[in-house]
Amino acid sequence: MGRNTVLLDCGASSLIAMKAANVDPGTVDGIVITHLHGDHFAGVPFLILDGQFSRRRRKLTIAGPVGVRARVEAAMEILFPGSTSVARPFEIQWRELKPRHAITVAGFSVNSFEVIHASGAPALALRLSADTTTIAYSGDTEWTDELIAAASKAELFVCEAYAFDKAIKYHLSYRTLADHLKAISAKRVILTHLGSDLLGHLDEVAADVAYDGLMVTIDDD
Repeated sequence: MGRNTVLLDCGASSLIAMKAANVDPGTVDGIVITHLHGDHFAGVPFLILDGQFSRRRRKLTIAGPVGVRARVEAAMEILFPGSTSVARPFEIQWRELKPRHAITVAGFSVNSFEVIHASGAPALALRLSADTTTIAYSGDTEWTDELIAAASKAELFVCEAYAFDKAIKYHLSYRTLADHLKAISAKRVILTHLGSDLLGHLDEVAADVAYDGLMVTIDDD
């Protein structure tokens, strides 16, 4: 999508995964965070530190729920005391997302939709568009009709499926998602954030399932 690179969430192992896939962290133009749990943003301090040591010059935009900067910088100070006051050779632009209010991040139109997941700040589903292509991402949430708005007719909808059919608070089951796929009408759905209940029923899942290192080409025809 476009010529820029944007991460949707940046968990603690993201930098390791990027380097294993020969993706230079210095080419990342933006990070959009769905909610403020460590498995979704704890990689940001490491990516910032990597940019400092590699003498990055490229501006980095970090967008997320209200309070994103304070939470990331608090994590940085715990992990690397004094790191937030160090002069860096690159600019960091912080943006706070307001539900149903589109902003531009690194050339992408980013809209957010409030979902249901307790994280000490609003949790968001994301809808990113560039040219004629749209990607939607659920983040973590139990079912809410905001997912229909976020993912309607998207070329790709990356959606959590923590459980197969169990009701788990703040998370989504595959069965519940399947009941709403017609209303969502996304061209392709890839399941992520898979729990043991879902993994034990893969032969009953009629959707693509993400795995580490998966690469996806989007066809917007």
